Amino acid sequence: MLAIKLSRKGKKKMPLYSIIVVEKSKDPWGDYVEKLGTYNPHTKETVLNKEATLSWIGKGAQPTSTVHNLLVNQGVIKADKVRAGKTKPGKKKAAAIEAEAKAAADAKAKVEADKKAAEEAAAAATKAAEEAKAAAAAAPAEVTAPADLPASAEASAESATAAEPQAAEEAKAE
Repeated sequence: MLAIKLSRKGKKKMPLYSIIVVEKSKDPWGDYVEKLGTYNPHTKETVLNKEATLSWIGKGAQPTSTVHNLLVNQGVIKADKVRAGKTKPGKKKAAAIEAEAKAAADAKAKVEADKKAAEEAAAAATKAAEEAKAAAAAAPAEVTAPADLPASAEASAESATAAEPQAAEEAKAE
């Protein structure tokens, strides 16, 4: 399997790294398949052939964690940075990470509970509407006012028929 690694060059206490494609099991100071660029850690200057890098990644070459972070900084790949090195976070950092994960889990649980409550409220409202519709269907036919009554009497008769289902609902609620 191919890897994209850093190969140290330069003088003592003045490193300069070459970014190379090499077989994963081979040492980075020997022969390599292709040189993709250079990295100077003192000036933070990175010279990189982006097209060739993307080509090798497309072919299955895996960048090391340090090279991955360099590629993210250069905008070659769009991903989160990864933890480089074998060290684990300290106690404070580990506690902060754990607390952050717990807060995220609590927030997710709260959202789920709110969503469930909203669904239950919608179901209860639908059920109440169906019961009201059934009660209205079971109620006697609408009372119509005779033609010789004035318009105000007709309006009061209509409001009385509208009040009947409300009274039935109030009685059920008690």
